[in-house]
Amino acid sequence: MPKRTLIDWDAVATLANHKIITARELDILGVPRQTVHRRASRDGPWTRLLPGVLLLSNGTPTTRQRLESALRYAGEGAQLTGLPAADLHGLQRLPPFSAVHVLIPEARKRASTRYVVVERTSRLPAPQIRAGFPAAPLARAVLDAARRLTDIDQIRALLAEPVQRGLVDPSVLAEELDSGSGRGTARCRVVLREMLANVHSPAEGWAYRLLQQSDLPQMQWNVRILDSTGKLLGVPDGWFDDAALAWQIDSLEYHLSPADYQLTVRRHTAMTAAGIVVVHTLPSQLRTEPRKVLAGLRNAYQHALRRPRPPVTAVTKVR
Repeated sequence: MPKRTLIDWDAVATLANHKIITARELDILGVPRQTVHRRASRDGPWTRLLPGVLLLSNGTPTTRQRLESALRYAGEGAQLTGLPAADLHGLQRLPPFSAVHVLIPEARKRASTRYVVVERTSRLPAPQIRAGFPAAPLARAVLDAARRLTDIDQIRALLAEPVQRGLVDPSVLAEELDSGSGRGTARCRVVLREMLANVHSPAEGWAYRLLQQSDLPQMQWNVRILDSTGKLLGVPDGWFDDAALAWQIDSLEYHLSPADYQLTVRRHTAMTAAGIVVVHTLPSQLRTEPRKVLAGLRNAYQHALRRPRPPVTAVTKVR
């Protein structure tokens, strides 16, 4: 009878992070290939997730096991990017995703397969460890995701959240975008132009583009309005300084929380009490009634110019 191979199963379990291990690693540990084949068969206790990558249990892999398997498949030095990395960085307003996007060195040959999107790059950044996984820095991660999105409002929401939360400055996003590939960047550049003008949300982006097409003067966006004593009155979405007119796009959907929205309402009240003309517009009106919105804004602007300007000051909001 052939001599039975002694397998160090403790060593296998130690090497299998999140129960994920590669066939090559099992080979190095002395696990016979016929044992691997038998255990990873249809009725076996293991699952073959990706070429050369196994889950040491059967059933559906968890999110963490999918991430680990993608990294094991991609090889040494791989890191997560795109939406999975943005999720690990703590972003919350992400479009649905199932693919695991990974970066690998340009010289490595590895094809995308199943749920893994492999991107070779000559600009492999120093990874940051998030929840135990190597992830691209946040600016790189969100732009890698944005380049693959086709819905400009999804791109706006994706790039707006880290800026609104003070995690990334728009100038850093612009620098990262200019340093990388030009593939898929046209919509990203539109959104970044808006953001560099201090436009932060999809709804504000619609308002910004509508105003660009009008005969009204250009607005300032997301500036701090102070009264004569320096007290903060509010931070309206748009601001005509010559007329002291604030334009607010009223939508709970594009604020970070109900508490943020309630704060916005209180500030609207303070601005009105200080003599500021405040125009309120729903995001849906920007899409369905753009001419009516512009007509109302134009009338309010002319009205505001006719009354004495209140003693308020606009200050660019520090991110």
